[in-house]
Amino acid sequence: MGGATLTLRPLAPEDAVELRRIHATPEVAQWWEQPEDDFPFEDDEVVRFVIDIDGEVAGMIQYYEEPDPKYRHAGIDLFVDPAWHGQGVGTEAVRLVARHLIEERGHHRLTIDPAAGNAAASRAYEKVGFRRVGVMRAYERDADGAGWHDGVLMELVSGGA
Repeated sequence: MGGATLTLRPLAPEDAVELRRIHATPEVAQWWEQPEDDFPFEDDEVVRFVIDIDGEVAGMIQYYEEPDPKYRHAGIDLFVDPAWHGQGVGTEAVRLVARHLIEERGHHRLTIDPAAGNAAASRAYEKVGFRRVGVMRAYERDADGAGWHDGVLMELVSGGA
């Protein structure tokens, strides 16, 4: 990222076109399902932020929370514009959301579940402190819907963000 400043900010209507463009790039689309017509605003079960680098939309990060006190935790998911891949953007965005979830939302455990074939994502999450818990076999449909792929369950337990 060099001297660039990464911030997370709430989604705005004018972000939709750029987020849909990023989502459609082959490097992102291979891991994400086809978006709904009103993406990125269609899902009320997650909290979404734009990953902003010096005023440029560089991706999107989201989290969901399990409210049941017995199982309380939060999960994170994100995508980054391929133009920013390999520059620490995903790692920094996850670090910021992890701190928010632990320090401000009171979570003690966070999960993230990259596709087993997405080694770059797993490495980025490990830099934040996430550790592999195991492989979930035939976990998620392929983006084209033709088959299934494995996922890696990773977790961060409070103190590692």
